[in-house]
Amino acid sequence: MILLLLAGLVVGPKLLRETFPRKAPSQVEVTVPYPGARPEDVETAICQRIENALDAITGLDRQSCEAREGSARAVVRMVEGDSYQTFVADVKNEIEAITDFPDRAETPRIKPMGLTDFVASVSVTGPESRPDLKDYAEDLRTRMLRWGGIPIIEIKGFATRELHVGLDTVALQKFGLSVSDVARVIQSGSLDLPSGTLETPGETLLVRVTEERRDAASLGNLVIRSAANGGQVRLGDVATISEQFSSDDDRIIFDGKLAAVLDISKTRAEDALRVIDQIQGFLENERQLAPPGVVLEITADAASVVRDRLTLVIVNGLQGLALVFLVLWLFFGFRFSFWVAMGLPVSFMGGVALMWMIGYSLNLMTTLGLLIVIGLLMDDAIVIAENIARLREKGRSPLQAASEGAAQVFPNVLASFATTAMVFGSLAFLAGDLGAVLRVVPVVMLFVLMVSLVEAFLILPHHLVHTLELQHKPTGVRAKVESAVNWTRERLVGPLVDLTIRWRYATAGVAFAILLVAMGMLTGGYLKFTAFPELDGDTIVARILLPQGTPLSRTEHIVAQLEAGLQRTNDEMSPMQPDGAKLIRHVSVFYGTNRDAFEAGAHVATISVDLLPSAQRISRPDDIMETWRAHVGPLPDVISLKYAESTIGPAGIAIDMRLKGDDLVALKSAALELQDWIWSYRGVTSVLDDLRPGKREMRIRLNDAAPTMGVTAALIADQLRTAYFGTTVSEMQVNGQLLEVTAQFSQADQGSFAKFDDFIITRADGTFVPLNVVADVEIAQGYSRINRENSVRVVTVQGSIDTRIANSSAIVGDTLKRFMPDLLARYPGISLVIEGQKAEAEKTQKSMVKGFLMGLVGVFLLLSFLFRSYVEPIVVMMIIPLSLAGSIFGHMIMGLNFSMPSMLGYVALAGVVVNNSILLVDFVKHEHGEAMTVAIAASKAARARFRAIFLTSTTTMFGLLPILLETSLQAQILIPLVTSLAFGLLASSLIVLFVLPAVYAILDDLGLSTLAQERKQVKAAHE
Repeated sequence: MILLLLAGLVVGPKLLRETFPRKAPSQVEVTVPYPGARPEDVETAICQRIENALDAITGLDRQSCEAREGSARAVVRMVEGDSYQTFVADVKNEIEAITDFPDRAETPRIKPMGLTDFVASVSVTGPESRPDLKDYAEDLRTRMLRWGGIPIIEIKGFATRELHVGLDTVALQKFGLSVSDVARVIQSGSLDLPSGTLETPGETLLVRVTEERRDAASLGNLVIRSAANGGQVRLGDVATISEQFSSDDDRIIFDGKLAAVLDISKTRAEDALRVIDQIQGFLENERQLAPPGVVLEITADAASVVRDRLTLVIVNGLQGLALVFLVLWLFFGFRFSFWVAMGLPVSFMGGVALMWMIGYSLNLMTTLGLLIVIGLLMDDAIVIAENIARLREKGRSPLQAASEGAAQVFPNVLASFATTAMVFGSLAFLAGDLGAVLRVVPVVMLFVLMVSLVEAFLILPHHLVHTLELQHKPTGVRAKVESAVNWTRERLVGPLVDLTIRWRYATAGVAFAILLVAMGMLTGGYLKFTAFPELDGDTIVARILLPQGTPLSRTEHIVAQLEAGLQRTNDEMSPMQPDGAKLIRHVSVFYGTNRDAFEAGAHVATISVDLLPSAQRISRPDDIMETWRAHVGPLPDVISLKYAESTIGPAGIAIDMRLKGDDLVALKSAALELQDWIWSYRGVTSVLDDLRPGKREMRIRLNDAAPTMGVTAALIADQLRTAYFGTTVSEMQVNGQLLEVTAQFSQADQGSFAKFDDFIITRADGTFVPLNVVADVEIAQGYSRINRENSVRVVTVQGSIDTRIANSSAIVGDTLKRFMPDLLARYPGISLVIEGQKAEAEKTQKSMVKGFLMGLVGVFLLLSFLFRSYVEPIVVMMIIPLSLAGSIFGHMIMGLNFSMPSMLGYVALAGVVVNNSILLVDFVKHEHGEAMTVAIAASKAARARFRAIFLTSTTTMFGLLPILLETSLQAQILIPLVTSLAFGLLASSLIVLFVLPAVYAILDDLGLSTLAQERKQVKAAHE
């Protein structure tokens, strides 16, 4: 016992803590920049080549590639269960072997995904200029890394830093220069280059040219043209040179001030709570040293909520343990109950040691498994302890009672454990992302039950020997409890059992009718199904999408309206919170970012809102978002405005439907029809597809004059690209930061149609010709993004819902039934694939049902061996389907949707409820005495086993009661699983006492029971 306790205490602190069990990495990202290319060109030149290369990889589950303006991004997914390291190496080898990427495409970047977990962000405000803010953020990042315990830090809010050479078109024409000429001069005149060594008899010297211009002033003094008479043209004469960032689209505003954000992540080997503690310690120290006006705040904290959730489960577990001990004390007395209850910490610590051995973490699901098992642990101990106490009352010595009592029940208890293990073990192989989250629950329960079995047989009887020597007859409260149990058994339960056996056919009919009604509630949609309960977080977001080409000023105006609505929401809802605390803690605005739009630029933005922690507020995120939405109202020009929680739960996106085909026009038309249909459902809050018009294009086509004037398409493209897209002249490291030197037209000239119309082409001989003389310009428009999955174009339609009103599974199911057949008939070249919550739920459901059936087959075979009959196992297992009614009606009573955790709870219930059935059937079969019919024997068995059934059910129910009654927002994910167990267990107790005897008696009437066979043998012998 001490060894098990020590093992758990030693390795327990080493367990990593997180919200959910992590799934094994399975994805690799491939990014190929192709500067200036439109999505159509990226699709053919990059995506299709990547797809062809990846076809040779074994273990490839699926691949997708999105073509955006200027880049391609492919995500490759591995078949579940394969070697990830081998898969990453295969992807890397195949991508690096591609030789026919376009010349302007940059080197592919290959990155394994899912190896790090986000912890929190730190927002930095104070410095008012972006370069100063970036410098301070870089220094802060360096100090954080040196502090220790803060592993990965990424600075956001800034594009690439550059020395921007903004060329004046008038000055260029005056001096006879082109943008390309200037770029070449800068490249040759500003450099830092090793030039060899000078070896002398005395020493060896390095020779180096150090003419690199590292600031705007020195670069402006660079001579770009000179004359024989001594005249010089310097770069500053034809350009405005400034140190800036390549884009202003990705600015971040925190609480109304310009901000830098440091995103902090961890590897899988690090503990999130230790990291957040280090961050808080560093910031406390840094705030004392920071310059005046600098503010450092933690935002988007994803780690502290882990502590709250784990604390919630632990507190409820301790409350359940106290209630279980109280029940045991009422029946067995303090000393007896103490040693029975000591099995809990021993089993827990042994289970924790096994968790550490296989690499499990301490998360919501593993702690839930430990919580659920509190009541179940008592079952074996109660059966053994009660049998030992019964033999002691019959006059056995304490040692004889302990040894004989444990030995008598060993076969049945072992069989009960084996049946539980078969069901729980079958759930250890759940598939899919949801399965990775859920399958740890039965595994942890199985670990603890294994240790409990060892403790119950090898440790508990030894302790009870000493307790029995001092055991006295119950007095006081215990005597009253015993009297009440006896009265209930003889006056209430016994007569009712006799009645149900007498009316056994009606009893069985009513039981099965209730089961059919319950199943009808679920299959008919009265009780809704959802993949996973919502887990309330502390951050909500509003994601804004405007048309491509929208200027940043317009996006800022929309953001201001949303912030005004948020302030009104805060003023309205803050008084409702405990002590009137402010509901909104911080507001961050991320320009150029919208995860749902799959786009970046001035036309997108995300507002992130840090709320009062869920443990300190009473308002749910859905209520807050509904109020915010109402205050903002409809906004003009906005393509999509989505209010949501910042993170996607393990079940995925609520509505995710993907249309596949080759014709983008048909795909877009079908997607619009599908969106209109989905919008018709009440409770839908946003619907968006990912195929949208891109920026308008000015397409240049050479006319007949171009060849005669020595102008080629390549010449025009090169000069236009240099002037408007810009050219990176050089790159350098300044104070540890990358600094690029870029040359292009000044911003004023880039934004002028007149300057474009007057654009001058410099010919090979140095003479000039206007662009409009040799080329024609037409306006056209392409797409902003083209997505492909498994080498086929795909348009994704995604939607979000208000879960208080709508149900995603019902919406998707109804759409598939009533709308999609007609849509697909009208668009014959299009097919449909369902992703998101429905797909994830179905994948996990199939593996759960398959494993459950295999477990039931194992239980049947085991019971057949135990009872030496094929009929008694059916009676025992009849309780499994009949208990489903309790789980379903329990969800309706609690006002919950049925979900995947609910299913897991029911399947886990199946491994538990057979234990009481085994005890009842075994009594009828082996201890029926003079009774020759099941009707008589079952009546005796129900009375004899009532105390044990009542005790095991009560302890389990009391162990689950605290979490069942928990009102915290963080407990909502746990309650469905516990509801299935608690109400199913309550129903099973009634079924085993009143329904199974009736069913068993019916089988006896039909001559199928063991007693019936014995009667036939006796009758045959007399004849």
